[in-house]
Amino acid sequence: MNNNFNKFLLAKESFIYIVCLLLIGICLYVIVPILTVIPLFFLLFIFYFFRNPPRKITKRENMIISPADGKIMYITEIDDDRFIFGRAYKISIFLSVFNVHINRAPISGIVKYIDYRPGKFLPAFKSHASEINERNTVGIENENIKIMVNQLTGFLARRIVCFVKEGDLLNKGDRYGLIEFGSCTEIIIPVDKVYLQVKPGEKVRGGKSIIGVLHEDAC
Repeated sequence: MNNNFNKFLLAKESFIYIVCLLLIGICLYVIVPILTVIPLFFLLFIFYFFRNPPRKITKRENMIISPADGKIMYITEIDDDRFIFGRAYKISIFLSVFNVHINRAPISGIVKYIDYRPGKFLPAFKSHASEINERNTVGIENENIKIMVNQLTGFLARRIVCFVKEGDLLNKGDRYGLIEFGSCTEIIIPVDKVYLQVKPGEKVRGGKSIIGVLHEDAC
């Protein structure tokens, strides 16, 4: 995997917005100078939304870290028949427009599964949005566990960005994508391999917060 994405403090997907807003600002400055405050406001928002802060990632392989910043809305149990093939926890993390929107790998491992599904754009905090909205799924596997991460669009989030492909190696905490303008990220982990460390209502930080700890016999 090309890790150049990790080197910028601003996600490169912001560059096109920045250029367009600067051009609009220059034009408005020539025509109606007072109106330049409008593109300036949106420019500041773009800088804030696409921030890509470095994070110190735990090296302990028995810990599964959060794939995103946000608030845990739901924790449910599901039967997964796509990648994990068994009973699993689905932990839904809602990202507001004020959260960092970079997605990070919860574990180190090989990308073994990618599935994109088109869909609708319901508010991402709705419990049924996972089954209806546009979704991109990344499955990662190592010698101890398989996990999946769903990138979900929302009412404002209209573009999923994913930089990895099947066969790529990810280190825990690697930044592999983002969702533009508000979204939901779901992490799906096997029930029989993990002790959960979070509950609904908690705020988590991508690459920092511990979602779960592997059972000793799973390591």
